[in-house]
Parts: sequence; C-alpha cells; structure tokens
Amino acid sequence: MTEAKKPKCICAIRVRGTVRASLDVRNTLQMLHLTRNNHAILIDDRPSFTGMLKTVRNFVTWGEASKESVGLLVKKKGKLGGNKKLTDEYSQTVGVKSLDELAEAIFDGRIEYWNLPKIQPIFKLHPPSRGFKGKIKRSYGAGGELGYRGENINDLIKRML
Repeated sequence: MTEAKKPKCICAIRVRGTVRASLDVRNTLQMLHLTRNNHAILIDDRPSFTGMLKTVRNFVTWGEASKESVGLLVKKKGKLGGNKKLTDEYSQTVGVKSLDELAEAIFDGRIEYWNLPKIQPIFKLHPPSRGFKGKIKRSYGAGGELGYRGENINDLIKRML
C-alpha cells in the first residue's frame, strides 16, 4: 500500500507587468489572483497549479516556501476583507487556536489559504530590499529572477516583507 505524498506549499510572486502578454497569460494571472506586481500567493503543488505556473513562468517566480516564511507571510501580510489584519480570533473561527497553528496547517496542506472564508487570497509585498539581484526578463537559472527558484524563494520573501 502506498501512502499519499504530502503536498508542498508553494509561494508564487508576480515580478513583471503584462503589457505585451498574451491573453492566456493574463487570464491565468487573473485566476491566480496575481493582478499586480509584488503580489504573492500560497498554493500547493497539484498539477493544475503547476500547469498554471508554467503558463505564466515569464511573469512570476515561485518555489517551495519554508514553514518560517509561511508564518511570516500570514502574520505580517495576511488580510481579511476590508483590509483588516488577521487575528487569533479569526483563526479560531477557522478551527485552529492561533495564527502560528494556522500557518502550520497551511504549510502542511491541511488548510488552503486562498480558500478560507472572508480572506484576501494574496499578500501585498514591498519591492525587495536592495532590489532584485538579476534581470527581471531572464529566468532564474540564467541569472535572472523569473521562473522556478526552489528553496531560494524564502530569501526573496524575507527581503520583500
């Protein structure tokens, strides 16, 4: 008997604008709620999401977020409707005791952040301190900022908070 693999928590951050983007790319960014630059989302690694990320790979960067990064995003940048901060009282209505446990549940894949009631599915981040290290028109593997970056997404998240 094989056990189901544990879903990974992926953080995707929009880096570029969509002036010359195709309609497919614009629609996919809209479906991912990445409507502006420096917006981030937390998703899991199901095939539908990975296919969407491949479609918009020239406009976003993504990687596996650590438990610490997910906690920082939820505590510092998590917002309810009406632009109100997330509180422990809200996390209790969802079924966990505190924001720390909510972040842990999101990281473990027990709770989908974008699917929570009355919550903004995105995190509005600042531009990275000391700027982007490479060009925003090249892939991460070629010395730029776009596409898959693995565990290095955590460094970028910390610089953008």
